[in-house]
Amino acid sequence: MTTTHIPSVTVTTQASVYFDGKCISHGITFADGTKKSVGVILPATLTFNTGAPEIMEGVGGSCEYMLAGTDVWVTSGEGEKFSVPGNASFQIRVTAPYHYICHFG
Repeated sequence: MTTTHIPSVTVTTQASVYFDGKCISHGITFADGTKKSVGVILPATLTFNTGAPEIMEGVGGSCEYMLAGTDVWVTSGEGEKFSVPGNASFQIRVTAPYHYICHFG
């Protein structure tokens, strides 16, 4: 099931803008201190580096991703999730806007 709204959070209103505007996200914090981000990636192929492990949840559109150390592109769409290890990197490519929630840790 796709997450459609997130109740009872604090939203960072200043957007984080990456890759010349190809990725824009907002941080959210839950009452227990858990942090996530919600955002959109515009058509591009981008490489992200992680600190903590991440789970990317698609809430609109689709993407293809390739984890570091592999040579296989995997498709992930709305309602689907993929995991990225901490201290790693992954490439993501989209041909239409991809809306996501990034779950940290």
